[in-house]
Amino acid sequence: MSKISLSRNSRLTGLAVLVGLVVAGCAAVHERDPDALWKIVHERCAIGGRPCAVYDAKAGYALLHSLEGKGQYLLMPTVRMSGIESPALLQPGTPNYFALAWLERDRVSKAYGVTLPTDALSLAINSKPGRSQDQLHIHIDCMTAETRRSLDAQDGLIGPMWSDLPQAVEGHHYRAIRLPDLDRSPFRVLADSLSSPQTEMRAHTLVVIPTHGSFILLDDAAHGLDRASGEVLQDHACRAFLPASAR
Repeated sequence: MSKISLSRNSRLTGLAVLVGLVVAGCAAVHERDPDALWKIVHERCAIGGRPCAVYDAKAGYALLHSLEGKGQYLLMPTVRMSGIESPALLQPGTPNYFALAWLERDRVSKAYGVTLPTDALSLAINSKPGRSQDQLHIHIDCMTAETRRSLDAQDGLIGPMWSDLPQAVEGHHYRAIRLPDLDRSPFRVLADSLSSPQTEMRAHTLVVIPTHGSFILLDDAAHGLDRASGEVLQDHACRAFLPASAR
């Protein structure tokens, strides 16, 4: 190979490395941008619909297929709302985002190309300390096998009043309450149990789990090394509920 060819190839290799570093750098900046989700919803989906699977300003929500996991979707308000601590969540007329997220659950099955059982699915929102984005978003995806087993084992202990679960779920200690449906916003259910919702909500995470025709609502609050990220109860590969052919 000639010196000219070597020089040219070296320049091309260097350029490729530089491009790769620039792309990686942009991706890293995007991941660190706490407004990335809001920018997608407000600057892109609101104008042309894409890349959102749903953008419904009248109903007040957008749905985005997450880049993390094949079946995960994120449901978000079409208005600016930072997260679980947003005062608007407790105001009359605010959409029931958990109920809307549950109505969109079949999209997870469609993404995997199989019909998943209802008791495979879950909804989760992380606390302020446990999230990376400052636009409220509810994770819609499968739960982990351990979550399903643990809650099935403790199901008889969960009633219509908040109570601490005696056994940890995925290493985290939750309190739980049984809801007959999602007609009443889980955000309001949580707020009613707090002495100062306006200051306390930010520390909490909520997870909705279907069970025997009702729902279990799990709550944890950030403390110590626990950042209260209920999303840890979800498996974004849905390994426990997918047939081997669909994994």
